[in-house]
Amino acid sequence: MLQAWVPRCLLQLPQGTKPAPVSQEGLTPAQISWRNGRLQQPEPLSLDSAPPLLALPRLVDPHVHLDKAFSWGDHPNLEGTYDGALSANLQEHQSRSESVVLARGERALERACSHGLRALRSHIDSLGPGAEPSWRALRQLRQRWRGRIEVQLVALVPLAHWQTAEGERLAAQVAGWGGVLGGVLTPPCGGSAVRRQLASLLTLAERFGCPVDLHIDEADRDPASGMKQLLRVLERLDCSQRITCSHASSLSLLSPASLRKLAERMAAAGLQVVALPLTNGWLLGRVPDSTPVQRPLAPIHQLQRCGVRVALGGDNVADPWFPGGDFDPLALMAASIPLAQLAPWQRLGLAPFTTAAAEAMELSWNGVLCEGAPADLVVLKAGSWSAALRRPPQRRILIEGSWWQPAGARPQRNG
Repeated sequence: MLQAWVPRCLLQLPQGTKPAPVSQEGLTPAQISWRNGRLQQPEPLSLDSAPPLLALPRLVDPHVHLDKAFSWGDHPNLEGTYDGALSANLQEHQSRSESVVLARGERALERACSHGLRALRSHIDSLGPGAEPSWRALRQLRQRWRGRIEVQLVALVPLAHWQTAEGERLAAQVAGWGGVLGGVLTPPCGGSAVRRQLASLLTLAERFGCPVDLHIDEADRDPASGMKQLLRVLERLDCSQRITCSHASSLSLLSPASLRKLAERMAAAGLQVVALPLTNGWLLGRVPDSTPVQRPLAPIHQLQRCGVRVALGGDNVADPWFPGGDFDPLALMAASIPLAQLAPWQRLGLAPFTTAAAEAMELSWNGVLCEGAPADLVVLKAGSWSAALRRPPQRRILIEGSWWQPAGARPQRNG
């Protein structure tokens, strides 16, 4: 049992309960208890009775790259350009081995769990010499960490690969592993060839029952050219599988009226977006010897207003695409305040890290704290959002009613 502040928008109380007190930062003091790995009904407290603790559901990162994490040291991209990242990534991929990916992935999942993540979706470079060892390693890690972190795996290949016999075999394999089909769609995106490639991907997704997660419009030119092609294909091809549009950076370069019309079409098509502000802020909009005044980033607020689900991910961690990161959702949240102007004390500011992220990954629990929900919490030594985000907070991690102890220490069950 503990007493802590919790976000009111994540607290579900029984119907007919009197309104719970709420602070200026949208927090409610509550008593939280659990039994047999499940939450009991949270009980609101008075505003003056909560200790300096902030309790959140364990968080979700819907877009990472476990296969290449922590590879910056051997394969840096010192220019910080997209082309430089791609070149260094391809070099690293040539020498990638199962043991290397196992070591990197184990380190990543240990960090993620210690920082309070309960689920990750990792894209895997799935074409070339490093593909097979990467899939072997990450499938092992997914099994090894089952019960602590849910790991979803996405086959990331050039879009044209899904038109080939090898692509069809890969789709069948990925479906057998419970994975997701992915691809890259960046400028130039014109012409019928791209639409045929998209149609092949969506047809395979429907045939094998796989969700789709695209790297789309990660660019600082040709606004929304990939999204427009995807929408044209969806107008004539039914696909019942969940389609995630990761990055969607160049959409922000559209005029407000054009963006609104596009977002309405995206909402009608059931598309969802994962914004990735750290990597996009680092790579895109570069002008030699100048500070960029325009950094393409998925227009989160505008998409939300039109009914598009938007989640937010950390993307790259210490690899050629981004030199920083540490699989820390609180650090990502803190960085997103100035980059994307997301305020976690607002429902739509917190949703990309909690409910929207969980729903984007189709997880069984969306992160709302209520009776019967998993006893999975991040408990921060902070009595406000400001205290939690202005410095790395001390935290304890509760997993199914047990306090997480890193480095193999045996957890003690409470509640």
